[in-house]
Amino acid sequence: MKEERLYIVGYMASGKTTFGRALARRLGWDFIDLDEQIELEQGRSIPELMRSVGEPAFRAMESAALKKTSARRKVIVACGGGTPCFGGNMEFMTLHGHTLWLVASPEKMAERIELQAGSRPLAAGKSGPELLAFVKSHLLARQQYYCQAEWRLNSDSLETAEEIERTIDNFLDNRK
Repeated sequence: MKEERLYIVGYMASGKTTFGRALARRLGWDFIDLDEQIELEQGRSIPELMRSVGEPAFRAMESAALKKTSARRKVIVACGGGTPCFGGNMEFMTLHGHTLWLVASPEKMAERIELQAGSRPLAAGKSGPELLAFVKSHLLARQQYYCQAEWRLNSDSLETAEEIERTIDNFLDNRK
């Protein structure tokens, strides 16, 4: 049933995994990080896959992994930042579950990306003002997909356990 599946979308470092994992714990649901699932299935990291097979082949793997989630119940799926932008994936998520867009400021996401240096292939080699400009322009191109989500939630404040719990409370209170 659609009600038993939540797909979380948003730009890289918007907090999809952090929020999704905590929300799943709170609800007693399963949690899938789509990138982690792909890495397990392929035996390589996302940066390695992007380098070795290229983005089009990676996006095909991503779509296939996403489609497998429709067989699950009571599951929260944190999607990769580009997942909704390719292969009709946003339409698939809307049809098979609820969708939530985590919205963080470009400055907050750039700050988080810098802290995770090396784990974000599309932002590799960028920092400071160059990274912020990249995030802003890339985010602008992807917003047309993210804005199709059923719900939106500000995710600037996901740095501490207390902030995460408040954000979950806000989300749950506004769904009633």
